[in-house]
Amino acid sequence: MQHLDHDRLVFLALGESEADDGEARHLDACAHCRAEVDGLRHVAGLGAGTQGLGDLPDPPEHVWQGIVAQVAAAEALPSLGDRRAAGPPATAPTPGSGAGAESGAGAESGAARPGRAGGRRRRLPRWAVTAVTAAAAAAVGVVGTFAVLSGRADEPRAPERVVLASGTLSAYGTTPRDANGDARVFTDNQLHLHVANLPAVPGYYEVWLIDPATMRMFSVGVLNSGTGDALLPLPPNVDLRTYSVVDVSAEQYDNKPAHSGDSLLRGTLTG
Repeated sequence: MQHLDHDRLVFLALGESEADDGEARHLDACAHCRAEVDGLRHVAGLGAGTQGLGDLPDPPEHVWQGIVAQVAAAEALPSLGDRRAAGPPATAPTPGSGAGAESGAGAESGAARPGRAGGRRRRLPRWAVTAVTAAAAAAVGVVGTFAVLSGRADEPRAPERVVLASGTLSAYGTTPRDANGDARVFTDNQLHLHVANLPAVPGYYEVWLIDPATMRMFSVGVLNSGTGDALLPLPPNVDLRTYSVVDVSAEQYDNKPAHSGDSLLRGTLTG
């Protein structure tokens, strides 16, 4: 089973567009894509819940310094494996015992005593390293996520997108009936398009805004594929009450900027 595109799942999870009939059937049958959408919605919910945390101060520097100090202290601890390999600690030679006694003690111990020059460095057991590293990563992740979601108090927040107008795109002319789409215009002059099941064309897909009274039109941009999402900028002075029709056409690589006359989808913006 071919899964839905990840970018499309993100748009669905954020509520940027509704699932079409084919996508809805796929999500009902595919536990993998359904779980991914649920996870993305959960993350989006967590992000929305932090909107009121923007005025909190940045985490203090000693948080990270404390993590580094704990990791360094853990690395200096002796491991159980080193203790087994070393055997019982060697006893210090008594005064006057001579070099032979010291050599014998060293031979019985099989390793230098902790703290002596040339002794083996005590390393943290693997399970302990994993635990400490995981704890440090979790703490850093929390701090990093907080910084990304809330930002610094003195940084301006990105404006929330508000839908100014929207419309449903339907198959036009001889286009197969299962081709469809939807369009939304945000107040920041961005046109969001979602299209599905556009027929394959030898050229490319182009998006237009049309004045239905005079049929004057202008190009907004191109789509990368016949199924998916696109965000296209609009001129800041565009009058959506006049240029209210969204058109998706099939174009040829013929160096002609005019509309080909081959429209695949059309819909009217309202709002």
